[in-house]
Amino acid sequence: MNVPHRIPLAGLATATLLAACSTATPPAASSAGAQAVTLQFAAQVNGQAFACGQSYGGVGTTRSTITPSDYRFYVSEVQLIDASGRAVPVTLAQDGTWQRDGVALLDFENGSGPCRNGTAAMNSSVRGTVPAGRYTGLRFTVGVPFAANHGDPTTAPSPLNLTAMFWNWQGGYKFIKFDTATTGQPATTAAPHPQGGGNASGFSVHLGSTLCASPSRTQAPQAACGNPNRVTVQFDNFDVSTQTVVADIGRVLAGANVDVNAAGSSPGCMSFPKDADCPPVMGALGLAYDGVPAPGPQRMFSVR
Repeated sequence: MNVPHRIPLAGLATATLLAACSTATPPAASSAGAQAVTLQFAAQVNGQAFACGQSYGGVGTTRSTITPSDYRFYVSEVQLIDASGRAVPVTLAQDGTWQRDGVALLDFENGSGPCRNGTAAMNSSVRGTVPAGRYTGLRFTVGVPFAANHGDPTTAPSPLNLTAMFWNWQGGYKFIKFDTATTGQPATTAAPHPQGGGNASGFSVHLGSTLCASPSRTQAPQAACGNPNRVTVQFDNFDVSTQTVVADIGRVLAGANVDVNAAGSSPGCMSFPKDADCPPVMGALGLAYDGVPAPGPQRMFSVR
């Protein structure tokens, strides 16, 4: 079930945007001792700007052509790093739509064409304030903190009110939701797979916590999940006045065969253990999988 966003539309461009914090001369403070900061994000597929209805070639090990139908992710624990290496939390604006209680939703789909199960509103920035100062780096987490991850999306305030971004009370939210048809797995009108949203065909990347212990899927766990699957992203050199964080899903899919689906598993990689489609995807996200350490840091996010 995909509950439409219950907030008025507030679309933002996904092209390169400017921010309000400088590593050289801080801008005027928004209040005494604080300065406004806007972190800009852009979505790409193998270096090309993401857009609903557009197809992208050369994806994955088969160099497949894909046509995406969703691309969204949550970020939290946003921090700027000052010249001494100290991480300073960004106090996120409570805008009633995209940000609340330290969690922000980046949404690059617009509900059109193959993205018809999404929302018309889009968001490509994270906004807040930091103490006035000089900042040279950025750190954030892809994911929803445990304390907020296992609530009820039908009663939660935005941006945690989207059931399309939620598995169940036991597993919590989908930190990253990317769905696409591929050359080998075209779009279908079949019923959704029971283990996750998206079509029964195609290839999906749904990142979220797994091995969450609770009596049932409708009950929240009381302790941290066995696989939290939150991605820490850090850039030691980041100028928020000129630079944008690029989220390139093509890099995540580079080692995956998006044209086939492992037998007996959900379409693509939905983070569940023992899915043969997941090792290259989770590795590209810098996450251990099925007891195997990640081969290196995450490759999804970069700076331009």
